[in-house]
Amino acid sequence: MRAPTASPARKAAGLLVPSLIALLLAACATTGAASDDPTAALQGADVRTRTVENGDVIEEYRIAGQLRAVKVTPARGPTYYLVDNDGDGRLDTSKGEGTVSPVYYKLFSW
Repeated sequence: MRAPTASPARKAAGLLVPSLIALLLAACATTGAASDDPTAALQGADVRTRTVENGDVIEEYRIAGQLRAVKVTPARGPTYYLVDNDGDGRLDTSKGEGTVSPVYYKLFSW
């Protein structure tokens, strides 16, 4: 008696899941250094650092006196960034989400 064989559709489905997992892992591993730190593109910027009374460290990045990015390192919690992407001197906002957004968080690093 012969052992039952899998149908071609079942074989394709069996290869699809491992392929998708490999693709997702490869996408996570290919994050560039530029996306990790939005302030990396601001070479030569004037950096002003101050510490707030609750222990948060705030770094302002200015080019020619114009505010381009703010890096906030809280006493507790992850570092986040507020960025002026269009160069108008005001921190960018998303449509309909308040006065200052989006906030960029560094989620992973290797």
